[in-house]
Amino acid sequence: MRARRALAAAVVIGSLGTLVACTDGSDAPSPSPSTSTSAAPRHLTFGVFGSQEEIRAYETTAATWNADPDHLEVEVRSWPNRAAMRKDIEGGAAVPDVFLASRTDLSWLLDNNLNQPVDELLDERGVAFGDNYSRNALQAFSAQDRLQCMPYGVAPTVIYYNKRLVNFTKMTNRGLDAPGEDATSWSFDQFAAAAEFASRPGRNTKGVHIAPTLNGLSPFIVSGGGSVFDDAEAPTSLAFSSDGSRDALERTLELLRNPQVTLDNSQLLKSPALTWFEKGKLGMIAGTRALVPELRQVEGLKFDVMPMPKLDGSATVGDVTGLCLSATAASTPYAADFMVHEISNESVSTLARTGYLDPANVAVALSDDFLQPDQQPAHSTFFNTSVRSMSIAPLIDTLPQLEDAVEPSLEQMVYGVGVLDLDAVTERIDELSKPVLDPESVSESASPSDSASPSDGG
Repeated sequence: MRARRALAAAVVIGSLGTLVACTDGSDAPSPSPSTSTSAAPRHLTFGVFGSQEEIRAYETTAATWNADPDHLEVEVRSWPNRAAMRKDIEGGAAVPDVFLASRTDLSWLLDNNLNQPVDELLDERGVAFGDNYSRNALQAFSAQDRLQCMPYGVAPTVIYYNKRLVNFTKMTNRGLDAPGEDATSWSFDQFAAAAEFASRPGRNTKGVHIAPTLNGLSPFIVSGGGSVFDDAEAPTSLAFSSDGSRDALERTLELLRNPQVTLDNSQLLKSPALTWFEKGKLGMIAGTRALVPELRQVEGLKFDVMPMPKLDGSATVGDVTGLCLSATAASTPYAADFMVHEISNESVSTLARTGYLDPANVAVALSDDFLQPDQQPAHSTFFNTSVRSMSIAPLIDTLPQLEDAVEPSLEQMVYGVGVLDLDAVTERIDELSKPVLDPESVSESASPSDSASPSDGG
């Protein structure tokens, strides 16, 4: 199965060009009336997850669909997050006819035959992929030589910064290395200088917090020329101990292990890093677009965003969400019609206006419905440009177990006191990952190959 998936992305991206015409940036076409030899179902279900504001927006788009008497009625079913939705389905709940899914769960969907590919269905309904969806977004939901779900949202990680603590103009006036007013990127050295500038012991402020997790450290590893996994398609181990990754980590940890500029364990036990940022006590934090609505509600907080800093090249991580079609949909044609409605510019704009969604639909992502130029952050365009440098994790369904296995070692690497033996720690991280990523090889290596004889001293 992993071997089949290894070929999928390249095949699907190439085949999409022959399936569909290039988009002209206009709204997705209205679906043609569907025909079916069987009786039409009474209604369809639409499964979504997210904040209350997002759920209300999905309900609004469904209500618009339902207002047409020629349309089959759609019922919205909602969950607070993807994990809750998956838990219910694993517990026996019916898979909605059309449903929102994280790319994190794509392997699970495929392994359990819960979805059906959508590329040909959408092509039949005149959906133009073309330039209106990023290659990364399409690739994220490509597997088994097909487009499994239609990209809906992309969520690259960027750096949020407090404009009072991190003031690039003041830094420049003091002769410090800072990005210019029109800069579209910044170096790791500039990032480190900003962290030091924001750290003010007299005001009890710290410069930066980067979570000691795979997602937290991955952008720096990739930016510095390293690799997070030993194979991009079918990994058997993490690759923290490789030369490129270790070098990138060494450069990154020089900043992250500095207690003068980063939050320490005792501070994080009192309050999470986001709370420190909201209180104006933390200069920078990494996050996705989903943080924007909450930060806008914090009275007096002035913030903006920058792309992830570059050690060598541009790199970030993130998630992609897509609209999927159930393998057991009450009616595949009717469900595909509704999916066309949901990926239209009008429907996606309704979600974008909530402030949470970073649309995979490029036309909406470039519109004021998403950029919201009259609100913070001023540089929302960096969410769009960061998509180009977003690394997509391999298609595996054991990321939670992997994170649990290596978490203590990652925390030791970032928060440990004293001299860090980076070689030993990174090698241990890679070893701890093998039972999760490639359990068969570990069990084989642990099995005795031959029985010891008495002459061996056994």
